[in-house]
Amino acid sequence: QVQLVESGGGLVQPGGSLRLSCVSSGFFYIVAMAWYRAAPGRERELVASINSGHAINYGDSVKGRFAISRSNAQNTVYLQMNSLKSEDTAVYYCNVRGYEAPLKWDDSWGPGTQVTVSS
Repeated sequence: QVQLVESGGGLVQPGGSLRLSCVSSGFFYIVAMAWYRAAPGRERELVASINSGHAINYGDSVKGRFAISRSNAQNTVYLQMNSLKSEDTAVYYCNVRGYEAPLKWDDSWGPGTQVTVSS
């Protein structure tokens, strides 16, 4: 059974940093891992993604400030967030897409972790 466990959210002052982690289990083969976020009154948006070939994509609003990476074991994805702004305040969701078993596709979401940027 696929499971995603997120950690690392919290309250931080503007200009500060946080690191989010998402540990996945139950996948036979992971195709891509990503972070999305949803702020009140706004649609969920892509923050960053990394695929099995280590190709990386960032949302325009976080380029140059955030960095996504994967563990050597490939089952954990991290999001290093620097120079945080109040507009980064949102619930951050981990997304993992891949195969739970051969021929069994899975697109799973974590429960979300709150990031609040405020003085």
